[in-house]
Amino acid sequence: MSHALNEARAAAAAGEAPIGAVLIDASGEIIAAAGNAPIGAHDPTAHAEILVLRAAAEKLGNYRLPDTTLYVTLEPCAMCAGAISHARVARLVIAASDPKGGAVWHGPKFFEQPTCHWRPEVAQGPFAEEAGQLLKDFFRVRR
Repeated sequence: MSHALNEARAAAAAGEAPIGAVLIDASGEIIAAAGNAPIGAHDPTAHAEILVLRAAAEKLGNYRLPDTTLYVTLEPCAMCAGAISHARVARLVIAASDPKGGAVWHGPKFFEQPTCHWRPEVAQGPFAEEAGQLLKDFFRVRR
């Protein structure tokens, strides 16, 4: 999760919402890491999770990412939760919850829907306070 936090800090330095994600394989090796980039990429889908899943799928030559763990600094939105499900990520570790835009523990609770065909193991990860404070500080400056 510390690597995901570093990605979130780099995203904030680039003027993006400070959200980071890191995907590791079963041996613990980092496959891909990214921070949010929709502004810089001119792409509304360039959330950290999506960028990591794309990079990992390209690197591994497979759109399915079994036996992987995705670490994210913020509870994924519905778009990202859908992509995580389609990629068949085995485990999702979330630092900070997102009552307003999250879709795992809040909102649509994507993985609990009967139309969801793959549900990763979901865990509350470390650094929830740090990830949340990074977001609060970032948006406080912009308001």
